[in-house]
Amino acid sequence: VATQVVAELGVKNVRTWNDGGMLVMDAMIDYGFSEDALEALDNGVPLTLEVHVQLRNADAWVWDDSLVDQRLRYVIRYKPLSERYLVSQLPGDSGRSYVTRDAAITALGEIEGLQLVSADRLQDEEGPLEIQVKASLDIEELPLPLKPMAYLLPSWKLSSGWTKWPLAP
Repeated sequence: VATQVVAELGVKNVRTWNDGGMLVMDAMIDYGFSEDALEALDNGVPLTLEVHVQLRNADAWVWDDSLVDQRLRYVIRYKPLSERYLVSQLPGDSGRSYVTRDAAITALGEIEGLQLVSADRLQDEEGPLEIQVKASLDIEELPLPLKPMAYLLPSWKLSSGWTKWPLAP
């Protein structure tokens, strides 16, 4: 009996702290790719992921501005000649190489020391603040022959949805 891999992206942990007057964030994202995405990756198709981070007032309306609105982009690809997986931050990061796919996917999900905003700006805010994080596969970056299938099949529509984390005082 073949086991089906459950395709699910999830933001598992977010931690913030004040580092020399800057609010800094670490996050752990679990990239549970679908079998289709893993097969494409193993056949040399790079997968581009976007992590959207917002710092907002906890009771803000959708149209209210965020204190922080950052989009981080990463790519994971398999290099068949070296038999290694490469994880890079876009644009232009040369990336880090991994022997196994699992190690590369785990590293892809580790965001460390992301500077968000000056701590001084937080003191002007009234009410509780929260960090909102969403991770998703960017279908637009797939090679043209894969795009129609990616738009039609649910196995390619990978997103964690928004997760909210209260900002620790």
